[in-house]
Amino acid sequence: MQYQFDLEMKVRDYECDLQGIVNNANYQHYIEHTRHEFLLSRGVSFAELHNRGIDAVVARLNMAFKTPLHSGDRFLSRLAMRKEGIKYIFQQDIFRLNDQKPVIRATVEAVCLVQGRLGTCPELDELLLEHTTGEAENGKLTPDTD
Repeated sequence: MQYQFDLEMKVRDYECDLQGIVNNANYQHYIEHTRHEFLLSRGVSFAELHNRGIDAVVARLNMAFKTPLHSGDRFLSRLAMRKEGIKYIFQQDIFRLNDQKPVIRATVEAVCLVQGRLGTCPELDELLLEHTTGEAENGKLTPDTD
């Protein structure tokens, strides 16, 4: 898989449960933070979109847990984005840095509400266009000839 964004993070003590591993709900925080940082790195502000009446919301989330993280572990949160119909699909994987073991594999389906109605977001569409244009220039994507 070709990732579009990487974010390194570290597990904090309070994110762990009685078993000494990261509580499962915190993985959702990690991947959400990664999506927001990805957007910011591309000049798209989640807050500014909201102020304009565009709200990207999670419609479906699927996480497969592979290897637990413990307090102090450093990890890499990776993201790839694509679009299927009106849905923006984020493939997000987390890897433990010290041994590169996969920690979770998540698929997040998001939709945009524009002024309260299902719609598309020009900024997100532009991110996808930039990514596919870059792939085409590198010979990784065959453009449609129809």
